[in-house]
Amino acid sequence: MVTGAPRQALKKRDMIKPKQEPPRGVLNVPAAQPMAGHWRYHPSDDLAPFVEHYWTVEWDLREPQMPETLPHPSVHIALEAGSAELFGVMSRRFTRVLQGQGRVLGIKFRPGGFRPFVTRPVADFTDRRLPLQQVLGEAACGLEQRALALPDHREAIAVLETFLRRFQPQASPSVALAGSIAERIAADRGITRVEQVAQEFGVGVRTLQRLFGETVGVSPKWVIQRYRLHEAAARMAAAGAIDWADIALELGYADQAHFIRDFRKLVGRSPADYVKAFGKARGQAEAPRP
Repeated sequence: MVTGAPRQALKKRDMIKPKQEPPRGVLNVPAAQPMAGHWRYHPSDDLAPFVEHYWTVEWDLREPQMPETLPHPSVHIALEAGSAELFGVMSRRFTRVLQGQGRVLGIKFRPGGFRPFVTRPVADFTDRRLPLQQVLGEAACGLEQRALALPDHREAIAVLETFLRRFQPQASPSVALAGSIAERIAADRGITRVEQVAQEFGVGVRTLQRLFGETVGVSPKWVIQRYRLHEAAARMAAAGAIDWADIALELGYADQAHFIRDFRKLVGRSPADYVKAFGKARGQAEAPRP
């Protein structure tokens, strides 16, 4: 018979559900193709105001791979053998070489969701990668050992949730507002200017900028541009004919040249070259085997 604390632990474990929606912002992967060795899970209800999802990546590779992402406006905690780190919002393309065998377990916070865990503006962590213990104190000591010792994803995530609850985070009105605005920007492709969301939520542009610096770590303009570039990358990954001028206009760019410039700066190649590389990779993947 299971009683007491073990029963509660099993109940919390069972509350952690897989996340089925496809990830966005992943480069060089066709839209319909799932990422091998990558799983995501919803948080428990009490942590949902702060955590977007938990994620884990596991690999066993003969040849090195280098996945790339266009980071979201989210803070991450990443754990792997011998390392527990905090990643602030990354403004540039993020790359990581995977080779041999490995496993990473992570927490993706909602935009603004990390603010209740610290006593300073989230902008202080932007584009920074720090030891987790340096940011969250002694409570983070040994977290990677405790979590990664458990091969079952849900049991490992239960360790992370116990860790997060130690901070007793409280969702303030400012955190809730920042999260709602970021979700609105992500969901509505028609939002291309800061003034649109400022008017919709009844706040001034400068107030909105201060709010995002305090709770999200980047400006609302950055968030709009990043989500629109996610949209562009998703369309390219879906194949089919592409009208660059129409895409630039829909994403709020003054002209096609500005869109191409921003895409090349962030992704490292022009939109046309990105699509060509996709087509070549897709053709190789779909070619019949002899």
